[in-house]
Amino acid sequence: MNSPTSPIGAGRTGLLLAQIIGSRRFRLGLVSLVAVVFLLMLAHKTELTGSVSEWDWPLPSTNAATTPTTESEQGVPEPNIEHVAPTTADNGEHTTPQEPPTEESSSPGSNLNLPHYTGPSEPFSIPDASTIDWSQFAYTQYVTNTNYLCNSVMVFELLHRLGSRADRLMMYPKAMLPDPSAASATTDEGRLIIKARDEYKVKLAPITVQSRPSNDQTWAESFTKLLAFNQTQYSRVLSLDSDSTILQSMDELFFLPPCPLAIPRAYWLYPKQKILSSQIMLIQPSAHEFERIMTKIEQASPDDYDMEIINYLYADSALILPHRPYDLLTSEFRQPNGKHEKYLGSTEEEWDAVRVFNEARFLHFSDWPVPKPWLRTPEELRREKEPKCEEEGGEGCVEREIWNGIYSEFRERRGRVCYSKRDTWGLSGRRRRRRRRRRRRMV
Repeated sequence: MNSPTSPIGAGRTGLLLAQIIGSRRFRLGLVSLVAVVFLLMLAHKTELTGSVSEWDWPLPSTNAATTPTTESEQGVPEPNIEHVAPTTADNGEHTTPQEPPTEESSSPGSNLNLPHYTGPSEPFSIPDASTIDWSQFAYTQYVTNTNYLCNSVMVFELLHRLGSRADRLMMYPKAMLPDPSAASATTDEGRLIIKARDEYKVKLAPITVQSRPSNDQTWAESFTKLLAFNQTQYSRVLSLDSDSTILQSMDELFFLPPCPLAIPRAYWLYPKQKILSSQIMLIQPSAHEFERIMTKIEQASPDDYDMEIINYLYADSALILPHRPYDLLTSEFRQPNGKHEKYLGSTEEEWDAVRVFNEARFLHFSDWPVPKPWLRTPEELRREKEPKCEEEGGEGCVEREIWNGIYSEFRERRGRVCYSKRDTWGLSGRRRRRRRRRRRRMV
């Protein structure tokens, strides 16, 4: 017998292997083996990653919540945001380590049930939170009357609930509460200011309201907003208009590169007009900048207001904040399809109302001729101006749901934050008496 190692044995072995490899059964078996190995590898990968899709799109459901992120990942706790809420609103449009979130109320938009978009939410990063002195930063509000006092307290309530770590500073007319350390007050305004101080950790700054002769009294006292440039006890302050609502914390803005002013453009006017929008301003307070502003105010014409002053001084030098996601108008949801390119910044991107709403951080009420949300709106006007639905019968119109939901949530929250049994915000003496009589008749 020839051994396998002999020349003859080796030749026979090679011939046998060639016959086996050349057989159809061997080739089919080899293909099957490769397929099984590939499927096992794919299953193992899917088990590790959980999904091969980039976005997580739940079906339309109730109370869909944002996927939480950890503090170590983003530096500031992210709330569950399902954003928000309808009434009506605007009368003349001017191109103008504290506590964790409380458990008594959920996110600002918890009354609105929408399909939820999960995607990138923080354009800027925050350094290691444990090394930050948050007392050098502040959100600022200015108050000129009772309605705007309530609005400002609502802003601070949101910041408190969202777990923002920066200070909260309210500049208010001294007559409302002469002593900011007072334990009690005899007026509704004073009691609400004390509530802001004690419940929402707001720092109080009594001021003199800044006003000048004006052709439009709606904006005559808007110069008061610019006192934020004089708050030099802070390295940076974020000034927010109070006829707005905050959808997510914006603490990350305090860590933008140094500059006197960071501000978005009025995207609804761009590119025909390159105007800065003073609805949200990141300010680096200084005596020098404040002096420039006060000088410009003294030179202002009767048609100049805070927004004009800002544009005169900073139109060519301000750091531009992206309006998306930091300056969304409620009227964007009323625009017809195909008319969203100014907000989207592209004629190619498809409009997605849910996605836009969920990525937004700051929302400004601007729906002229619909009044601001704290004012009464005739039902006929609301129905006339609310977003129009393309579907027959108006069913499934998410823009309408969002727009009406924004206004409804604001009203509900206003009642919860600003009212007590004795409060009658915005009512004249005659209307107060009528309300009392109606209550007595009901009893």
